[in-house]
Amino acid sequence: IAFQPIASCNLERVSESKTMKLSITAILLIVGGSHAFVVTPKFASLNNVSPLSMSTVEQTPTIQTTGDGDDTASYELLSRPARPGRPLKVAIAGGGVGGLTAALYMLKNGFDVTVYEKTAAFARFGGPIQFASNALSVLKEIDETLFDRVMEKFTFTGTRACGIKDGLRADGSFRMTNDSLDYLFNKDAPADWFVKFPLKECADLYGLPYTGVIDRPDLQEILLEECAAIKPDFIQNGNPVQSYVSHGKGKGVTIMLADGSTAEADVLVGSDGIWSAVRADMYGEEVKKSSPDLKKRQGCNYSGYTVFAGETVLKTPDYYETGYKVYIGPQRYFVTSDVGDGRIQWYAFFALPPGSKKAPSGWGGSTRDSQADPEENLVEYIKSLHEGWSDEVFAVLDATPPESVEQRDLYDRSPELFRSWAKGNAVLMGDAVHPMMPNLGQGGCQAIEDAYVLTECLINTKSTGKIENALQDFYRKRIVRVSIVQFLSRLASDLIINAFDTPWSPHDNLGKSWKSYLTFFWKPLLQYAIFPGQFAYLYSYFPTGSMGDLPNILNEKWKKQHEKSSEEEFKRVAAEGQSAGGPSFFKTAEVTAGEKEEEPVMQ
Repeated sequence: IAFQPIASCNLERVSESKTMKLSITAILLIVGGSHAFVVTPKFASLNNVSPLSMSTVEQTPTIQTTGDGDDTASYELLSRPARPGRPLKVAIAGGGVGGLTAALYMLKNGFDVTVYEKTAAFARFGGPIQFASNALSVLKEIDETLFDRVMEKFTFTGTRACGIKDGLRADGSFRMTNDSLDYLFNKDAPADWFVKFPLKECADLYGLPYTGVIDRPDLQEILLEECAAIKPDFIQNGNPVQSYVSHGKGKGVTIMLADGSTAEADVLVGSDGIWSAVRADMYGEEVKKSSPDLKKRQGCNYSGYTVFAGETVLKTPDYYETGYKVYIGPQRYFVTSDVGDGRIQWYAFFALPPGSKKAPSGWGGSTRDSQADPEENLVEYIKSLHEGWSDEVFAVLDATPPESVEQRDLYDRSPELFRSWAKGNAVLMGDAVHPMMPNLGQGGCQAIEDAYVLTECLINTKSTGKIENALQDFYRKRIVRVSIVQFLSRLASDLIINAFDTPWSPHDNLGKSWKSYLTFFWKPLLQYAIFPGQFAYLYSYFPTGSMGDLPNILNEKWKKQHEKSSEEEFKRVAAEGQSAGGPSFFKTAEVTAGEKEEEPVMQ
């Protein structure tokens, strides 16, 4: 062990007792193996030292390493409470749900965070987003206040009946029936429900809050306010990240912005959505570049499905008893969900070629000029594709203003099993690297998990020289779980469209294809093995641990508020009629250049 003092220091006499305070930087060289580490103590006290005066040296604490291939590198210490150094400087591309959640958790842990967002200002665009029990656990672990505020705006769906209904046999009365096989032996037994999802049972297994939805604008507003309370100028609007240059181990990253300016950071987090500029730079893609047949777009694959979406206020007989329902039938499926305040959100999925454009994708914000035929009634078009289906589907469609319907081709991405999400001092998260089909409602949930795990990895990073390792560690911790969720999300779509059909029944001729027999035989396996296993796995990531009685307390409080707000909206619509105004399901906002940015369907 060798001690080597720096030549410049300052000693100041403090009292006649010759107690001296020394502001000194000393280097402790601990030689071992192939590296030498440099530690910089900040203060020292000396007694019985003769007075002397020398110039003071101010410098950021550093760790220097020498060794194989890195003989002179100098890395700065990164601060934490009771740990010397400076704050880690993080730039986040994209102010969506994942980016803002990461920003909040990083700010709470003392990081210096700046979010670069393409929209000129926050605007109330974007439809409801589903948060499953796993995401709610992460939100509570990140910040209790955040969790409480989300619960104030939340609509629980997982406490009520959710599942798959027979799109042809549901009798149109929205009745609540069981999902047993009684109809095989009794022709009068109802066959409305094919199978129900064990959402509540799986949440209770871990002691977690129940799945539900929150309007995306409400969520973004909460996140913006919580971040601004820590750092008022944390977000820069209207100036997105376009590219970057990583300078190597411990040397940070330079970010090129849309207005031609640059910014410096230790870490760049790409959370800028499915058409990510950060990913394009990292993986050598061209932003939004499509193949001639539109089946490939910036490394993403067309799923084979297009989706129409809409929203209505409608008091169905089962409104307070059901959360969300998936009506299945030949080559398509129709989804409805309670999204609070008397509203029903619906999605209609069809197996159509990419570019089969009928409706605009800026509901409540775009002009009808973007509709293929501005005069076409899109509700009637969608009804024509459901000929012979249950009156329950038609009741929802008939209550929907035609001018509110929008459409989106669905793209997702294969898991990056052989290519890291991180390169140098940049890293990808959320839809920027693992966009997924919306069937399990896990897209936003996995972005929330990403934000938590990434921050945890960086919290434990003690110097700039360790940042690259921390980012690779984040990738290793997330890739398996995210890939499984991507696979399950895509499998759900493929099975429903390509392998499911109206289930076979001995009492009618509605289901006679080979798919109908297959669907019938799938039922017990889905009901007692696949769905319980699937949701138990999805909810198995819960950093809070069990919350005891809290989920039931929250649900009981919500039920009273939900009924009151819904009844008020039912009365308003009865008096004033339906309106098409409201936040778009797909549109986020207008960017400064006037381009309308599209994102994947809400999850």
